[in-house]
Amino acid sequence: MQTDELTLSGTIVYGDEFEEKEGHVVIEGGKIKEIGDEKIEAAVKGIIIPSFVNAHTHIGDSVAKEPDFMPVEKLVGPGGFKHKILAETAYNDLVSSMKDTIEDVFATGTQMFADFREGGVSGVRALKEAFSLAGGREKLSMKIFGRPADGTGTKELGITNHELQIFESVDGIGMSSVADHSQEDLKLLAGEAKRKRKMFALHAGERNADDIKGAIELEPDFIVHLTKASREDFKRMQDKNIAAVVCIRSNLVTGLGLPPLHQMLESGLTVGVGTDNVMLNSPDIFSEMEFISKIFTLDEKEVLKMCTLNSAKVLNEEKFVGSIEEGKKANLVVIRNDTPNMRGVRNPIKGVVRRATRNDIAAVIYESEIVKTNNGR
Repeated sequence: MQTDELTLSGTIVYGDEFEEKEGHVVIEGGKIKEIGDEKIEAAVKGIIIPSFVNAHTHIGDSVAKEPDFMPVEKLVGPGGFKHKILAETAYNDLVSSMKDTIEDVFATGTQMFADFREGGVSGVRALKEAFSLAGGREKLSMKIFGRPADGTGTKELGITNHELQIFESVDGIGMSSVADHSQEDLKLLAGEAKRKRKMFALHAGERNADDIKGAIELEPDFIVHLTKASREDFKRMQDKNIAAVVCIRSNLVTGLGLPPLHQMLESGLTVGVGTDNVMLNSPDIFSEMEFISKIFTLDEKEVLKMCTLNSAKVLNEEKFVGSIEEGKKANLVVIRNDTPNMRGVRNPIKGVVRRATRNDIAAVIYESEIVKTNNGR
């Protein structure tokens, strides 16, 4: 890691309120040292934003991209297409495909992602190996939400002490719907996660509303999807300090409807964003932002915040990443404003949210070091 100062200059998306200001950012020792009001000579110039945080992925699905259309329960449910493919795929092939996806995650400006990893301890080991092969430690970080090996294909997990060893290698537990497992087993996992100070999360309200009440009763850190949830559900989640993660492009592909995003935000929920299954979507937050902005006509600052600071809050990392403030980690993306796509943009944040792509990235900075430039460095 570089220890010398690094200076950026341009339009800064500053603070937790994502205020636009002209000026410069000085980085030293892995952190943001200074934010000034003057534009000065700098190593990189452009629109300076926090790096993206992808709050929900399934990286293992990289081995089965673009499957034929089928009902979601047959596609990703216990014993469905996805889990059959994962069971049939050789370990080295799985690692190789996940490595490619992790490289793509980074190439699109994301420096933290949370992955729901199937396959127990072996599945977690494969993800960590892929992360290492992709050079992840030098340019991004990940949160692993594992699950017991039998947690992908049976109604009853029948959890043993051996399977509980999963806690030693993960940041949390990420389960499918309460409709897929017994409430007793899920309560055991949720309680063990709390005891070990690990996170616990699961999917709910994707196919129907039947699993939402049971999910909330488990008091997870966050719930994914919630396309069928109501204002009453959001009120109960808010009362229990449960965050939400939406996966808009994934919901469009599966045809199960879109979450009531305005209601979520009006209820005061912390709402983060994920790209979900790699089999259905690229892990590109630029694309996710554009879809959210144009479908829901939300304020662009709100959309950018959902993909950075809010997602960091979902993962309990907001003290360190997610916004540009002195003392925080220097995990930043600089967007060029002189590319054919961005030239002429009058509102920098709107331009980033509604039209920017990986091709408009000037540089990615990870804890003081420029780890990517538009020249592919």
